Amino acid sequence: MTEHFPQVEEAIRILMKGGVVAYPTDTVYGLGAGMTHPEAVERIFAVKSRPRHMALPLLVSTVAQIEMLAGRVSPEARCLIQSFMPGALTLVLPASGLVPEYLRTKEGTIALRIPDHPIPLAIIEGIGTPIVGTSANLSGKPSPVTAEEVRSQLADTVDFIIDAGGCGGKESTIVDVTGQTPVVVRSGAISPEQIKAVFGR
Repeated sequence: MTEHFPQVEEAIRILMKGGVVAYPTDTVYGLGAGMTHPEAVERIFAVKSRPRHMALPLLVSTVAQIEMLAGRVSPEARCLIQSFMPGALTLVLPASGLVPEYLRTKEGTIALRIPDHPIPLAIIEGIGTPIVGTSANLSGKPSPVTAEEVRSQLADTVDFIIDAGGCGGKESTIVDVTGQTPVVVRSGAISPEQIKAVFGR
C-alpha cells in the first residue's frame, strides 16, 4: 500500500469533510462515505441510482467494531467471523443503537464486513469510523474491478477515486445471521458449501 499512501491520505481528508470516494477492496471497487455523514450517505444512493429501501452495507476494521454495531452477535455469526474475516463475507446482523437510522433496513438490520485489503482498512482507521462499503457502480450494472471501470460508470459524480490496480473480481457472499439458521442471501467469493462446512452440514 505504501506507493498509494498519498491517495489514501487524500481519501481520508475528503471523507472527513463529508465527501464520497471510490476505493479498491479484496472483492470489487467500493463507494464510500463516512458512517456519520448522512448527506454523503444520501449522495451515494443518488450516485448509484440505488433504491432508497436497499440499505447500504458498512466496512469495519475490527471484530470489536462489529460487536459495537451489532445488537447481537450469535454463536453462528462468531463462527463465520472466525472462519472468513477479514475476507469476502458480509454478515447481516441486528443493528445496535450506534447504527444511524439512515443506515438500517426497515427490519432494523445492518450488513457488516471486514475487508482483506490494506487500503479500506487504512481509510477506516484514518477517519475513525466505519465506511459505506457498497460497490462503486450504477445499480444493475457490473461491479467495477479497476479505477477505470469506476470512471466509466460514475465519471465525476464522486469526489475522488483511488487508483490502485485491480481487485479480486468477485463480490462478497452475504449471509443473514439474524435468525437461528444462517441464510445465504447472495452467493459470492465464498461458496454456500464453504459456509455450510463451517457448521458441519
